[in-house]
Amino acid sequence: MHPQLTPGIDVALLVFWAFVLFFIGLVFYLRREDRREGYPLEDEMTGRLQAPGGPLSMASPKSFLLPFGHGTVTTPTQGREPIDIAAQRTERSHGAPYAPTGNPLVDGIGPAAWADRAKRPDLDMEGHPRIVPLSTAADFWVAREDSDMTGWPVIGADGVVAGTVSDLWIDRADRLVRYIQLSGTDGVGIGPVIAPMMMAKVDRRRRRVVIDAVNAAQFAEAPRPAAPDRITLYEEERVQAYFGGGYLYANTNRQEPLI
Repeated sequence: MHPQLTPGIDVALLVFWAFVLFFIGLVFYLRREDRREGYPLEDEMTGRLQAPGGPLSMASPKSFLLPFGHGTVTTPTQGREPIDIAAQRTERSHGAPYAPTGNPLVDGIGPAAWADRAKRPDLDMEGHPRIVPLSTAADFWVAREDSDMTGWPVIGADGVVAGTVSDLWIDRADRLVRYIQLSGTDGVGIGPVIAPMMMAKVDRRRRRVVIDAVNAAQFAEAPRPAAPDRITLYEEERVQAYFGGGYLYANTNRQEPLI
């Protein structure tokens, strides 16, 4: 008679139920984890925050140790205050769009909205600011076969000259140009006016730069970095949101239906 390791036990049935229990636990784990951002939910009509749903619905916050002595950050943030935006509903129905009541580019409405990112520069692997003006980066330069575009006019969406290129802001980690710095723009601000390079069309033949995200006069109201030689993550978010929102809000013609 041969010995039996599992007499009277149905191994296949045990494996099946173990898989079922594991799968149920996995579903609860994933549903708790995917509620770390954007929760608690907000009622569409009243703006009232809904209950998170208890420990089986939302995971507990996690803390992350930031590099280079920047402390810790905890996510998600539990609780938030209602935020008033310069916009109002066009209808009283669920899902009705909001129409801006002020300057949507400055107020952060729709595609011009921004996230409240850290008030410090993005850093490279050595702890130095990644994005700096080319004029301050002695170990970087534009190839001799190309131009640094200094003095080239910058044209807005309305075909008017907004200013001239005075410097380029480069990403020292990714080795590319991130922003174009303009001179000759009027407006109130501490630092220089910069525009995203990814939204610029460089016309080498006519030696000019076209940025059709906003009109020429709107460059002066663009968010500016506080320091002349560095930009924080929050300031980058503001600049990108301002020019990105211009593709909808720069003029009234862009806000009309295409069909």
